[in-house]
Amino acid sequence: MRVLVLALALLPGAAVAGGLGAARTLPAGSIIAAADLTVIDTDRPGLTDPSAAIGLQTRITVYEGRPLHANMLQPPRLITRNQIVRLAFHRGALRIETEGRALSDGAAGELIRVMNMAARSTVTAQVMPDGTLAVTP
Repeated sequence: MRVLVLALALLPGAAVAGGLGAARTLPAGSIIAAADLTVIDTDRPGLTDPSAAIGLQTRITVYEGRPLHANMLQPPRLITRNQIVRLAFHRGALRIETEGRALSDGAAGELIRVMNMAARSTVTAQVMPDGTLAVTP
């Protein structure tokens, strides 16, 4: 058994490399800050640059000491499903605003479906960086 471990350690591809891991358990939906990251020794590929993770939201629970991968992270969700939102439609000098109910989660720049509460119809709207929704024609 010792010979096998020593042989694996001497293989050129078996070197341990540093990567980013969770400094504490991060529940799904957590926004990552610098204090949430730590450098870990791992042979698994993952994120190595903290700027690639800071400010993003976890898709799943990431347990303390586990390496971070890009597929575990997503842009922060500004809109949540069933949230009452302000819908705005602009065309030239015309501006119409009404309330709507988000039918899915959405991050800045994403297109989501929204139910117009006044007309009871569904429209597609783009999530703006300030959390409002702009109806697309």
